[in-house]
Amino acid sequence: MNLFFLGICGTFMGSLAILAREAGHSVRGCDAQVYPPMSTLLESQGIELLEGYDPAFLDPAPDVVIVGNAMSRGNPAVEHVLDQGLYYQSGPQWLAEYVLRDRRVLAAAGTHGKTTTASMLAWVLEHAGLNPGFLIGGVPRNFDISARLGEPPCFVIEADEYDTAFFDKRSKFVHYRPHTLILNNLEFDHADIFADLAAIQTQFHHLVRIVPGSGRILLPAGEAALEAVLERGCWTPVERMRVGESAEDWSAELLAPDGSEFRVRFAGEDHGVVRWNQTGLHSVANGLAAVAAARHAGVAAEAAVAGLSAFAGVKRRMEVIGEVDGVTLYDDFAHHPTAIRTTLQGLRARLGPDARILALIEPRSNTMRMGVHRDELADSCTDASEVIWYRSPQVTWNLDEIAASSPVPARVLPETAKIVNYVKAEARPGCHVVVMSNGGFEGIHKRLLDALREREAHA
Repeated sequence: MNLFFLGICGTFMGSLAILAREAGHSVRGCDAQVYPPMSTLLESQGIELLEGYDPAFLDPAPDVVIVGNAMSRGNPAVEHVLDQGLYYQSGPQWLAEYVLRDRRVLAAAGTHGKTTTASMLAWVLEHAGLNPGFLIGGVPRNFDISARLGEPPCFVIEADEYDTAFFDKRSKFVHYRPHTLILNNLEFDHADIFADLAAIQTQFHHLVRIVPGSGRILLPAGEAALEAVLERGCWTPVERMRVGESAEDWSAELLAPDGSEFRVRFAGEDHGVVRWNQTGLHSVANGLAAVAAARHAGVAAEAAVAGLSAFAGVKRRMEVIGEVDGVTLYDDFAHHPTAIRTTLQGLRARLGPDARILALIEPRSNTMRMGVHRDELADSCTDASEVIWYRSPQVTWNLDEIAASSPVPARVLPETAKIVNYVKAEARPGCHVVVMSNGGFEGIHKRLLDALREREAHA
Protein backbone atom coordinates (compact mmCIF):
# COMPACT_ATOMS: atom_id res chain seq x y z
CA MET A 1 0.00 0.00 0.00
CA ASN A 2 0.95 3.61 -0.52
CA LEU A 3 0.52 5.33 2.85
CA PHE A 4 0.68 9.02 3.64
CA PHE A 5 1.00 10.15 7.27
CA LEU A 6 -0.41 13.52 8.35
CA GLY A 7 1.56 14.57 11.43
CA ILE A 8 4.31 12.02 10.91
CA CYS A 9 6.82 13.45 13.37
CA GLY A 10 4.74 12.84 16.47
CA THR A 11 6.22 10.10 18.61
CA PHE A 12 3.39 7.65 17.93
CA MET A 13 2.96 8.49 14.26
CA GLY A 14 6.67 8.35 13.53
CA SER A 15 6.97 4.95 15.18
CA LEU A 16 3.94 3.68 13.26
CA ALA A 17 5.47 4.91 10.01
CA ILE A 18 8.59 2.88 10.76
CA LEU A 19 6.49 -0.24 11.29
CA ALA A 20 4.61 0.34 8.05
CA ARG A 21 7.88 0.79 6.15
CA GLU A 22 9.29 -2.39 7.67
CA ALA A 23 6.13 -4.26 6.61
CA GLY A 24 6.86 -3.31 3.00
CA HIS A 25 4.49 -0.39 2.48
CA SER A 26 5.46 2.80 0.67
CA VAL A 27 5.53 5.53 3.30
CA ARG A 28 5.66 9.31 3.04
CA GLY A 29 4.48 11.97 5.44
CA CYS A 30 4.36 15.61 6.43
CA ASP A 31 4.39 17.69 9.60
CA ALA A 32 4.59 21.32 10.61
CA GLN A 33 7.56 20.86 12.95
CA VAL A 34 10.36 18.47 12.12
CA TYR A 35 13.05 17.97 14.77
CA PRO A 36 15.25 15.19 16.18
CA PRO A 37 15.23 12.52 17.33
CA MET A 38 12.15 11.50 15.33
CA SER A 39 13.06 13.35 12.13
CA THR A 40 16.52 11.79 11.89
CA LEU A 41 15.11 8.39 12.82
CA LEU A 42 12.54 8.53 10.02
CA GLU A 43 15.08 9.71 7.49
CA SER A 44 17.39 6.85 8.46
CA GLN A 45 14.55 4.47 7.57
CA GLY A 46 14.24 5.93 4.08
CA ILE A 47 10.95 7.73 4.80
CA GLU A 48 10.37 10.97 2.91
CA LEU A 49 9.47 13.93 5.15
CA LEU A 50 7.70 17.04 3.88
CA GLU A 51 7.39 20.33 5.73
CA GLY A 52 3.91 21.79 6.17
CA TYR A 53 0.46 20.61 5.10
CA ASP A 54 0.27 21.44 1.41
CA PRO A 55 -2.64 19.52 -0.22
CA ALA A 56 -0.35 18.97 -3.21
CA PHE A 57 1.56 16.44 -1.09
CA LEU A 58 -1.47 14.14 -1.48
CA ASP A 59 -1.40 14.14 -5.28
CA PRO A 60 -1.46 11.45 -6.57
CA ALA A 61 -3.79 10.12 -3.92
CA PRO A 62 -2.31 7.46 -1.60
CA ASP A 63 -4.17 4.24 -0.83
CA VAL A 64 -4.64 5.32 2.79
CA VAL A 65 -4.10 8.62 4.59
CA ILE A 66 -3.11 7.97 8.23
CA VAL A 67 -4.34 10.95 10.24
CA GLY A 68 -2.49 11.87 13.43
CA ASN A 69 -4.41 13.04 16.48
CA ALA A 70 -2.76 16.48 16.28
CA MET A 71 -4.65 17.12 13.02
CA SER A 72 -7.90 19.08 13.21
CA ARG A 73 -10.55 20.52 10.96
CA GLY A 74 -9.29 23.58 9.16
CA ASN A 75 -5.92 22.03 8.45
CA PRO A 76 -5.50 22.36 4.65
CA ALA A 77 -4.40 18.75 4.21
CA VAL A 78 -7.30 17.46 6.31
CA GLU A 79 -9.77 19.56 4.34
CA HIS A 80 -8.32 18.19 1.09
CA VAL A 81 -8.70 14.60 2.31
CA LEU A 82 -12.37 15.20 3.16
CA ASP A 83 -13.21 17.23 0.05
CA GLN A 84 -11.61 14.68 -2.31
CA GLY A 85 -13.09 11.68 -0.52
CA LEU A 86 -9.70 10.11 0.12
CA TYR A 87 -9.68 6.99 2.26
CA TYR A 88 -8.37 7.73 5.75
CA GLN A 89 -7.85 5.99 9.07
CA SER A 90 -6.47 6.91 12.46
CA GLY A 91 -3.05 5.61 13.38
CA PRO A 92 -4.33 3.35 16.20
CA GLN A 93 -6.99 1.85 13.93
CA TRP A 94 -4.45 1.06 11.20
CA LEU A 95 -2.08 -0.43 13.77
CA ALA A 96 -4.82 -2.64 15.23
CA GLU A 97 -5.89 -3.96 11.84
CA TYR A 98 -2.53 -4.51 10.17
CA VAL A 99 -0.10 -5.26 13.00
CA LEU A 100 -1.74 -6.20 16.30
CA ARG A 101 -4.54 -8.48 15.15
CA ASP A 102 -2.58 -11.74 15.52
CA ARG A 103 -0.19 -10.67 18.27
CA ARG A 104 -0.10 -11.07 22.04
CA VAL A 105 -0.12 -7.42 23.10
CA LEU A 106 1.61 -6.23 26.26
CA ALA A 107 0.68 -2.61 26.98
CA ALA A 108 2.10 0.00 29.38
CA ALA A 109 -0.40 2.71 30.34
CA GLY A 110 -0.52 5.50 32.93
CA THR A 111 0.15 9.20 33.31
CA HIS A 112 3.89 8.72 33.82
CA GLY A 113 6.49 6.16 32.83
CA LYS A 114 4.78 4.60 29.81
CA THR A 115 7.71 5.08 27.47
CA THR A 116 10.32 3.87 29.93
CA THR A 117 8.29 0.88 31.14
CA ALA A 118 7.49 -0.24 27.59
CA SER A 119 11.18 0.12 26.68
CA MET A 120 12.22 -1.96 29.69
CA LEU A 121 9.69 -4.65 28.88
CA ALA A 122 10.67 -4.84 25.22
CA TRP A 123 14.33 -5.19 26.20
CA VAL A 124 13.64 -7.85 28.85
CA LEU A 125 11.73 -9.92 26.25
CA GLU A 126 14.55 -9.37 23.75
CA HIS A 127 17.16 -10.41 26.31
CA ALA A 128 15.15 -13.61 26.86
CA GLY A 129 15.33 -14.39 23.13
CA LEU A 130 11.69 -13.65 22.21
CA ASN A 131 12.45 -10.97 19.57
CA PRO A 132 9.31 -8.95 20.36
CA GLY A 133 7.74 -6.34 18.17
CA PHE A 134 7.21 -2.96 19.78
CA LEU A 135 5.97 0.57 19.27
CA ILE A 136 7.21 3.06 21.82
CA GLY A 137 6.90 6.84 22.02
CA GLY A 138 10.64 7.21 22.46
CA VAL A 139 13.89 5.54 21.44
CA PRO A 140 15.17 2.78 23.75
CA ARG A 141 18.95 2.87 23.76
CA ASN A 142 19.15 -0.92 23.68
CA PHE A 143 17.50 -0.85 20.23
CA ASP A 144 18.15 2.71 18.90
CA ILE A 145 14.80 2.55 17.12
CA SER A 146 11.30 3.32 18.37
CA ALA A 147 9.39 0.53 16.61
CA ARG A 148 9.87 -2.80 14.87
CA LEU A 149 7.69 -5.72 13.83
CA GLY A 150 9.77 -8.40 15.54
CA GLU A 151 8.42 -11.94 15.58
CA PRO A 152 5.13 -13.32 16.93
CA PRO A 153 3.68 -13.65 19.41
CA CYS A 154 4.75 -10.74 21.62
CA PHE A 155 4.21 -7.08 20.80
CA VAL A 156 4.91 -4.34 23.36
CA ILE A 157 3.14 -1.02 23.05
CA GLU A 158 3.08 2.27 24.89
CA ALA A 159 -0.64 2.73 25.54
CA ASP A 160 -1.52 6.42 25.44
CA GLU A 161 -4.79 7.78 26.84
CA TYR A 162 -4.81 10.78 24.51
CA ASP A 163 -7.64 10.82 21.99
CA THR A 164 -7.35 8.89 18.73
CA ALA A 165 -8.18 11.47 16.04
CA PHE A 166 -10.46 14.41 15.29
CA PHE A 167 -13.04 11.87 14.10
CA ASP A 168 -12.54 9.34 16.94
CA LYS A 169 -12.46 10.81 20.44
CA ARG A 170 -11.81 7.54 22.25
CA SER A 171 -8.40 7.09 23.85
CA LYS A 172 -5.82 5.51 21.56
CA PHE A 173 -5.32 2.54 23.83
CA VAL A 174 -8.81 1.07 23.35
CA HIS A 175 -7.71 -0.04 19.88
CA TYR A 176 -4.87 -2.21 21.16
CA ARG A 177 -6.73 -5.03 22.98
CA PRO A 178 -3.88 -5.93 25.36
CA HIS A 179 -3.49 -9.36 26.93
CA THR A 180 -1.11 -8.03 29.59
CA LEU A 181 -1.76 -4.52 30.87
CA ILE A 182 0.50 -2.41 33.08
CA LEU A 183 -1.21 0.53 34.78
CA ASN A 184 1.65 2.61 36.17
CA ASN A 185 -0.28 5.44 37.82
CA LEU A 186 -3.10 7.88 37.11
CA GLU A 187 -3.22 11.65 37.60
CA PHE A 188 -5.04 14.49 35.91
CA ASP A 189 -3.38 15.47 32.66
CA HIS A 190 -4.34 16.41 29.08
CA ALA A 191 -6.60 19.21 30.28
CA ASP A 192 -7.17 20.20 26.66
CA ILE A 193 -9.35 17.11 26.10
CA PHE A 194 -10.33 15.84 29.57
CA ALA A 195 -12.51 17.86 31.94
CA ASP A 196 -11.29 16.15 35.10
CA LEU A 197 -9.70 13.00 36.51
CA ALA A 198 -13.04 11.15 36.40
CA ALA A 199 -13.15 11.57 32.62
CA ILE A 200 -9.73 9.96 32.30
CA GLN A 201 -10.76 7.15 34.66
CA THR A 202 -13.69 6.39 32.36
CA GLN A 203 -11.30 5.89 29.46
CA PHE A 204 -9.07 3.69 31.60
CA HIS A 205 -12.07 1.55 32.49
CA HIS A 206 -12.82 1.16 28.78
CA LEU A 207 -9.30 -0.28 28.55
CA VAL A 208 -9.77 -2.57 31.56
CA ARG A 209 -12.98 -3.91 30.00
CA ILE A 210 -11.17 -5.37 27.00
CA VAL A 211 -8.38 -7.27 28.81
CA PRO A 212 -9.36 -10.96 28.62
CA GLY A 213 -9.91 -13.19 31.63
CA SER A 214 -6.81 -15.14 30.65
CA GLY A 215 -4.78 -11.94 30.72
CA ARG A 216 -3.24 -9.98 33.56
CA ILE A 217 -3.48 -6.44 34.95
CA LEU A 218 -0.47 -5.11 36.88
CA LEU A 219 -0.60 -1.97 39.03
CA PRO A 220 1.05 -0.40 42.08
CA ALA A 221 -0.62 -1.22 45.39
CA GLY A 222 -2.47 1.63 47.03
CA GLU A 223 -2.90 3.77 43.89
CA ALA A 224 -6.33 5.19 44.74
CA ALA A 225 -7.17 6.56 41.28
CA LEU A 226 -6.47 3.18 39.67
CA GLU A 227 -8.28 1.20 42.36
CA ALA A 228 -11.32 3.36 41.67
CA VAL A 229 -11.13 2.33 38.02
CA LEU A 230 -11.06 -1.37 38.93
CA GLU A 231 -13.98 -0.92 41.31
CA ARG A 232 -16.15 -0.10 38.31
CA GLY A 233 -15.65 -3.70 37.20
CA CYS A 234 -12.71 -5.97 36.50
CA TRP A 235 -12.81 -9.39 34.86
CA THR A 236 -9.07 -10.08 34.76
CA PRO A 237 -6.63 -11.36 37.42
CA VAL A 238 -4.76 -8.48 39.06
CA GLU A 239 -1.22 -8.40 40.50
CA ARG A 240 -0.08 -5.49 42.64
CA MET A 241 3.41 -4.11 43.23
CA ARG A 242 5.19 -2.15 45.96
CA VAL A 243 8.58 -0.41 46.09
CA GLY A 244 10.43 -0.43 49.41
CA GLU A 245 7.76 -2.49 51.16
CA SER A 246 6.76 -6.14 51.17
CA ALA A 247 3.69 -7.05 49.14
CA GLU A 248 1.47 -10.05 48.59
CA ASP A 249 2.42 -10.11 44.91
CA TRP A 250 5.45 -8.12 43.67
CA SER A 251 7.88 -6.03 45.72
CA ALA A 252 11.23 -4.30 45.25
CA GLU A 253 13.57 -4.12 48.23
CA LEU A 254 15.86 -1.12 47.83
CA LEU A 255 19.53 -2.00 48.25
CA ALA A 256 20.69 1.50 47.25
CA PRO A 257 18.78 4.68 48.17
CA ASP A 258 18.95 6.06 44.62
CA GLY A 259 17.28 2.96 43.15
CA SER A 260 20.37 1.75 41.31
CA GLU A 261 20.20 -1.63 43.08
CA PHE A 262 17.12 -3.51 44.30
CA ARG A 263 15.95 -7.04 45.03
CA VAL A 264 12.86 -8.43 43.27
CA ARG A 265 10.39 -10.63 45.13
CA PHE A 266 7.19 -12.31 44.01
CA ALA A 267 4.81 -14.06 46.38
CA GLY A 268 7.48 -13.90 49.07
CA GLU A 269 10.18 -15.57 46.95
CA ASP A 270 13.47 -13.93 46.01
CA HIS A 271 14.08 -13.71 42.24
CA GLY A 272 17.36 -11.82 42.09
CA VAL A 273 18.90 -8.38 42.26
CA VAL A 274 18.76 -5.66 39.62
CA ARG A 275 21.91 -3.55 39.31
CA TRP A 276 21.63 -0.87 36.65
CA ASN A 277 22.40 2.75 35.78
CA GLN A 278 18.86 4.08 36.32
CA THR A 279 17.92 6.28 39.29
CA GLY A 280 14.82 7.12 41.27
CA LEU A 281 12.00 5.19 42.88
CA HIS A 282 9.89 5.75 39.77
CA SER A 283 12.49 3.84 37.75
CA VAL A 284 12.36 0.97 40.24
CA ALA A 285 8.56 0.88 39.97
CA ASN A 286 8.75 0.85 36.17
CA GLY A 287 11.33 -1.94 36.25
CA LEU A 288 9.30 -4.05 38.65
CA ALA A 289 6.29 -3.75 36.34
CA ALA A 290 8.41 -4.84 33.36
CA VAL A 291 9.60 -7.94 35.23
CA ALA A 292 6.02 -8.81 36.22
CA ALA A 293 4.71 -8.37 32.67
CA ALA A 294 7.56 -10.42 31.20
CA ARG A 295 6.78 -13.25 33.61
CA HIS A 296 3.20 -13.29 32.37
CA ALA A 297 4.58 -13.61 28.83
CA GLY A 298 6.53 -16.71 29.84
CA VAL A 299 9.91 -15.30 30.90
CA ALA A 300 11.18 -16.59 34.24
CA ALA A 301 11.45 -13.80 36.80
CA GLU A 302 15.17 -14.52 37.29
CA ALA A 303 15.77 -14.14 33.56
CA ALA A 304 13.73 -10.92 33.52
CA VAL A 305 15.84 -9.52 36.37
CA ALA A 306 19.01 -10.33 34.43
CA GLY A 307 17.64 -8.57 31.35
CA LEU A 308 16.59 -5.51 33.33
CA SER A 309 20.10 -5.17 34.73
CA ALA A 310 21.31 -4.67 31.16
CA PHE A 311 18.74 -1.98 30.35
CA ALA A 312 20.50 1.07 28.89
CA GLY A 313 17.76 3.67 29.24
CA VAL A 314 15.72 5.75 26.79
CA LYS A 315 16.76 8.75 24.77
CA ARG A 316 15.42 11.98 26.27
CA ARG A 317 14.78 10.30 29.63
CA MET A 318 17.58 11.68 31.78
CA GLU A 319 19.92 11.08 28.88
CA VAL A 320 23.43 12.43 29.35
CA ILE A 321 24.08 14.26 26.10
CA GLY A 322 27.44 15.74 26.95
CA GLU A 323 30.00 16.78 29.51
CA VAL A 324 31.90 19.95 28.68
CA ASP A 325 34.24 21.97 30.89
CA GLY A 326 33.18 19.90 33.90
CA VAL A 327 29.45 20.54 33.32
CA THR A 328 27.18 17.53 32.69
CA LEU A 329 24.14 18.15 30.50
CA TYR A 330 21.01 15.96 30.61
CA ASP A 331 17.97 15.84 28.34
CA ASP A 332 14.67 14.84 29.99
CA PHE A 333 11.15 14.60 28.60
CA ALA A 334 9.37 16.15 31.61
CA HIS A 335 5.73 17.08 30.94
CA HIS A 336 4.06 17.19 34.39
CA PRO A 337 4.98 18.28 37.95
CA THR A 338 5.18 14.67 39.12
CA ALA A 339 7.62 13.83 36.32
CA ILE A 340 9.76 16.84 37.23
CA ARG A 341 9.72 15.94 40.93
CA THR A 342 10.60 12.25 40.57
CA THR A 343 13.33 12.92 38.02
CA LEU A 344 15.06 15.51 40.20
CA GLN A 345 14.63 13.32 43.30
CA GLY A 346 16.38 10.45 41.54
CA LEU A 347 19.28 12.62 40.41
CA ARG A 348 19.66 14.17 43.86
CA ALA A 349 19.69 10.71 45.49
CA ARG A 350 22.46 9.63 43.14
CA LEU A 351 24.62 12.78 43.34
CA GLY A 352 24.22 13.58 47.03
CA PRO A 353 23.10 16.67 48.95
CA ASP A 354 26.01 18.92 47.95
CA ALA A 355 25.83 18.52 44.17
CA ARG A 356 24.74 21.56 42.16
CA ILE A 357 21.73 20.76 39.98
CA LEU A 358 20.43 23.44 37.61
CA ALA A 359 17.01 22.67 36.10
CA LEU A 360 15.96 24.40 32.86
CA ILE A 361 12.22 23.86 32.37
CA GLU A 362 9.98 24.59 29.41
CA PRO A 363 6.26 24.25 30.32
CA ARG A 364 5.29 22.96 26.89
CA SER A 365 2.56 20.30 27.15
CA ASN A 366 -0.96 21.56 26.50
CA THR A 367 -1.83 21.09 30.17
CA MET A 368 1.27 22.98 31.34
CA ARG A 369 0.66 25.82 28.89
CA MET A 370 -2.86 26.15 30.23
CA GLY A 371 -1.48 26.57 33.75
CA VAL A 372 -3.54 23.68 35.15
CA HIS A 373 -0.71 22.45 37.39
CA ARG A 374 0.70 25.86 38.32
CA ASP A 375 0.12 25.31 42.05
CA GLU A 376 2.31 22.18 42.02
CA LEU A 377 5.20 23.41 39.90
CA ALA A 378 7.26 25.31 42.47
CA ASP A 379 7.43 22.41 44.93
CA SER A 380 8.20 19.93 42.15
CA CYS A 381 11.70 21.44 41.96
CA THR A 382 12.70 21.06 45.62
CA ASP A 383 15.63 18.79 44.78
CA ALA A 384 17.17 21.24 42.30
CA SER A 385 19.74 23.78 43.42
CA GLU A 386 18.34 26.40 41.05
CA VAL A 387 15.60 26.57 38.43
CA ILE A 388 15.18 28.58 35.25
CA TRP A 389 11.66 28.66 33.82
CA TYR A 390 11.35 29.41 30.11
CA ARG A 391 8.42 31.69 29.34
CA SER A 392 7.67 30.90 25.71
CA PRO A 393 5.10 32.96 23.78
CA GLN A 394 2.64 30.06 24.21
CA VAL A 395 2.64 30.40 28.01
CA THR A 396 0.09 33.08 28.82
CA TRP A 397 -0.10 32.78 32.62
CA ASN A 398 2.29 34.33 35.13
CA LEU A 399 5.37 32.16 35.61
CA ASP A 400 6.87 34.84 37.86
CA GLU A 401 4.55 33.65 40.63
CA ILE A 402 6.12 30.19 40.42
CA ALA A 403 9.61 31.63 40.69
CA ALA A 404 8.60 33.82 43.61
CA SER A 405 7.19 30.89 45.60
CA SER A 406 10.01 28.49 44.71
CA PRO A 407 11.74 26.70 47.62
CA VAL A 408 15.03 27.07 45.72
CA PRO A 409 16.44 30.05 43.79
CA ALA A 410 14.46 30.48 40.58
CA ARG A 411 14.08 32.94 37.73
CA VAL A 412 12.00 33.32 34.59
CA LEU A 413 13.64 34.06 31.24
CA PRO A 414 11.67 34.84 28.06
CA GLU A 415 14.35 33.89 25.52
CA THR A 416 16.35 30.70 25.09
CA ALA A 417 19.37 32.80 24.11
CA LYS A 418 19.32 34.34 27.58
CA ILE A 419 19.13 30.88 29.14
CA VAL A 420 22.16 29.74 27.15
CA ASN A 421 24.12 32.84 28.18
CA TYR A 422 23.19 32.35 31.82
CA VAL A 423 24.34 28.73 31.85
CA LYS A 424 27.54 29.68 30.07
CA ALA A 425 28.28 32.31 32.71
CA GLU A 426 27.09 30.51 35.85
CA ALA A 427 27.51 26.74 35.42
CA ARG A 428 30.81 25.87 37.08
CA PRO A 429 32.67 22.55 36.84
CA GLY A 430 30.76 19.90 38.77
CA CYS A 431 27.37 21.40 37.87
CA HIS A 432 24.61 19.14 36.48
CA VAL A 433 22.27 20.91 34.05
CA VAL A 434 18.93 19.17 33.40
CA VAL A 435 16.95 20.37 30.36
CA MET A 436 13.28 19.43 30.87
CA SER A 437 10.81 19.69 27.99
CA ASN A 438 8.60 17.43 25.89
CA GLY A 439 9.58 19.35 22.76
CA GLY A 440 12.60 20.72 20.96
CA PHE A 441 13.12 23.71 23.32
CA GLU A 442 14.37 25.71 20.29
CA GLY A 443 17.42 23.46 19.93
CA ILE A 444 18.79 24.57 23.28
CA HIS A 445 20.64 21.32 23.96
CA LYS A 446 23.17 21.76 21.15
CA ARG A 447 23.41 25.49 21.80
CA LEU A 448 24.31 24.85 25.44
CA LEU A 449 27.01 22.36 24.47
CA ASP A 450 28.42 24.78 21.89
CA ALA A 451 28.44 27.64 24.41
CA LEU A 452 30.25 25.54 27.01
CA ARG A 453 32.79 24.40 24.44
CA GLU A 454 33.40 28.02 23.49
CA ARG A 455 33.90 28.91 27.16
CA GLU A 456 36.31 26.02 27.60
CA ALA A 457 38.30 27.01 24.50
CA HIS A 458 38.76 30.55 25.81
CA ALA A 459 39.51 29.64 29.40
